[in-house]
Amino acid sequence: MIAARAVAPVFILIAGLLAGCAESADRPVYPQISFAHLPKIALDVARIEVANTYVSPATEPNVEHRFPVSPAASALNWGRDRLQPAGAGGVARVTLERASVVEVPLEKTKGVRGAFTNDQSERYNGVITMSVEILNAEGERQGIVRATAQRSQTVPEDISLNEREKIWFDMTEKLMATMNEALETQVRTHLKTWIK
Repeated sequence: MIAARAVAPVFILIAGLLAGCAESADRPVYPQISFAHLPKIALDVARIEVANTYVSPATEPNVEHRFPVSPAASALNWGRDRLQPAGAGGVARVTLERASVVEVPLEKTKGVRGAFTNDQSERYNGVITMSVEILNAEGERQGIVRATAQRSQTVPEDISLNEREKIWFDMTEKLMATMNEALETQVRTHLKTWIK
């Protein structure tokens, strides 16, 4: 009787650990979002600096800290991957000013009809804002451009965690594709004096 009692909790513990391992093994792993495959923009500066001034609250309604691939890290990759120093002095500073995604609960169908309706339960509003500024050797600003990318996405109430994370990843990719295009256009248009 004593032996049977000791074995039962151990069996439950092992079963729980195995279930946890199976669940994490089923979760997909997403690659970092990179821009290294794109041509570099050579600037007449001695170095590129990449800075992040956005601090995520890491609490609801913000959810960017739960994303499988960080929107902030993806944005910082843009500065490292796309810009190249090709001059003797000065700095090009890329600053991430905002990389937020806010979850907004949506109203669901009520009553008997609601029991048979698969509503969109949340909307995710993503905003990324970045700037590129040129500073001379004395640290004086010579030029600056700024771009903002925005995207919203709704999800159904019966969505799984894996499906939600896939939507979050796709959302980050699309936000950064928009940001890449917008910042490159801004740099080539308004900072063309420094392009080599």
